[in-house]
Amino acid sequence: MRSIRPFFAVPEGRAARRRAPVAAVAALGAVLALTATACGPGDDNAGGAPSPSASATAGDGGVRLPDGLADRLRKHGIDPDKWKNGGWRNWEKDEWLREAQDFVNPIIAGLWNPDRMRDANPPDKGVDGDGVSGDQGVTDPTPAPVRAQEVRAPYHEDAAQSGKLFFDGPKGSMVCSATVVEDPAHPGKSDLVWTAGHCVHAGKDGGWYRNIAFVPSYNDGGRTAKELQTAPKSEVAPYGIWWGTWAQTSQQWIEHGGPTGGQGAPYDFAVIHVTPEKGGSGKSLEETVGSALPVDFDAPPAPTIASLTARGYPAAAPYDGQKLYQCADKPGRLSLTASDPTMYRIGCTMTGGSSGGGWVSTGADGRPALVSNTSIGPITSGWLAGPRLGKEAEGVYDAVSRKYAAQ
Repeated sequence: MRSIRPFFAVPEGRAARRRAPVAAVAALGAVLALTATACGPGDDNAGGAPSPSASATAGDGGVRLPDGLADRLRKHGIDPDKWKNGGWRNWEKDEWLREAQDFVNPIIAGLWNPDRMRDANPPDKGVDGDGVSGDQGVTDPTPAPVRAQEVRAPYHEDAAQSGKLFFDGPKGSMVCSATVVEDPAHPGKSDLVWTAGHCVHAGKDGGWYRNIAFVPSYNDGGRTAKELQTAPKSEVAPYGIWWGTWAQTSQQWIEHGGPTGGQGAPYDFAVIHVTPEKGGSGKSLEETVGSALPVDFDAPPAPTIASLTARGYPAAAPYDGQKLYQCADKPGRLSLTASDPTMYRIGCTMTGGSSGGGWVSTGADGRPALVSNTSIGPITSGWLAGPRLGKEAEGVYDAVSRKYAAQ
């Protein structure tokens, strides 16, 4: 098999569903609000979570920890003040938390300012090759490239659920794309975001990324990178910045996911529960942006789907990560190994940074529904592949929904 890669950013009433047992999943969580002076990109190289309602607040210069969180921080050698002042940049092996129950994602208020968001990039490519073998399972011919089209601005009018996901890793600040999805436990008031597993966890050779935050309708007006240098934060992040309070991805991604070869790609999905950085008005994410997509875990196989639309913020050349694009194409099948589920594949010229962006199709009820997310593609671009969501994805989704069902 020739090398392919996860699409990061370079150094980014739901549809009818069958009930399924919760699959082995991995979770990250426990939010703590801190205040800090945001750093520029040049500085970037250096078990159950408490309820978000118990999150610490900062405003009087002090830090108050939720019950139980102080002990968890101490267990992992994390000093909140040191973390706030740059301690999160420590990526030594023993400091890069890997296990689900070990992760904490403190809010560092002001960290993701417009400059830092604009300058976040996808990780180094590091692999070559633009194809995969068709000998395993069922793989259809490589699709013809489909030129990505910029979504009409303001993006919120046609793609209110889409946004940009920011996070930090050993190589600096990075970006992916993500989508607001419905929460069956809170109809009309969802705080759930769907993205790729590799946008929250590095896979078998790493751990959880840090400072994970979602910006819905990033750069809603479609301004150029030059124009964004002087644009106010209200135009860069018109619906605010939403930090991950909890996230789950598949155990398959954590155990097998890798930067090349598509390892773990058929299980490369994640769900994040978010909360506004500044507390907000009490409205949920769905209420704030005005929309959320249902997730279809019973979508048909590729040959019976007329068209899938993939959206995202491509950040690798020739794109710069500042604008929202989309591709529409009839999907084909891509099999990486005979033992893993077959993935969807479409022609699309979007590049790194579009990872995690939602793939939308028309559901059985005639409504748009999320059926996949961008996972992998060749370095040379031309096509994208995403997992076909099944019982493992449904287990991840249900687990996050149930965790906050009583709130």
